[in-house]
Amino acid sequence: MTHEEKKTAKIVEEMTMFFFTLEATYIDTRIERTEDQVLICVEADFDPAYADKLAHLDQYLNGQKNDGMEDIYWELAGSGDPGESSQLLLVGMMIDKAEIDVQERFVKMRLLRQLTKK
Repeated sequence: MTHEEKKTAKIVEEMTMFFFTLEATYIDTRIERTEDQVLICVEADFDPAYADKLAHLDQYLNGQKNDGMEDIYWELAGSGDPGESSQLLLVGMMIDKAEIDVQERFVKMRLLRQLTKK
């Protein structure tokens, strides 16, 4: 398994744990990989009592990307407490773009990651 595949798995793990902290009862994840990119699609429900935890999700995931930081810290994804903003910021460093659609009790996300050329 390459580092790129491990990074994708870490992103999926972190987003799954995030939605578990929101009391999700349904989490669906799909990965579409091409030669130059990975698209991670996540759909999940959440308990409305935790809606405030979604308020800054776009800011965390679409924050400034820092390839140097990603290369150093990507293995730490999933090591902190689930749902911590630091873990979401780390995921944000590992992806290039996040599209997030939050409904009353449901979230759809598309996380795009450009792959490095070998």
